Amino acid sequence: MTVTIYHNPRCSKSRQTLGLLEERGVMPTIVFYLEQPPSASDLKSILAKLGKRPRDIMRIKEQPYKDLALGDPDTSDDDLIAAMIAHPILIERPIVVSGDKAALGRPPEAVLEIL
Repeated sequence: MTVTIYHNPRCSKSRQTLGLLEERGVMPTIVFYLEQPPSASDLKSILAKLGKRPRDIMRIKEQPYKDLALGDPDTSDDDLIAAMIAHPILIERPIVVSGDKAALGRPPEAVLEIL
């Protein structure tokens, strides 16, 4: 089974989640999503696996969120996804994908449910 973590090494929760996986003997594929953001189709797939909508995984305190007025409730899901791809700092982290399931590592232990 392939496990993938969308990881930001500067984030303590992301580091803790990666460590938790490795402690369990899981060596995930690491995607440094700030350098290699997911495509729109990948992000839609991740959202489906999470059972969430784009707004549910957005970091609303980041500057691009404010600059692009993404808090506007009329902003479409496709526009939110496009903003996350253009500004991957907006994507909440870490996200772990395992098969047809995904989990947000907040708290890090939440990812254990999908392994």
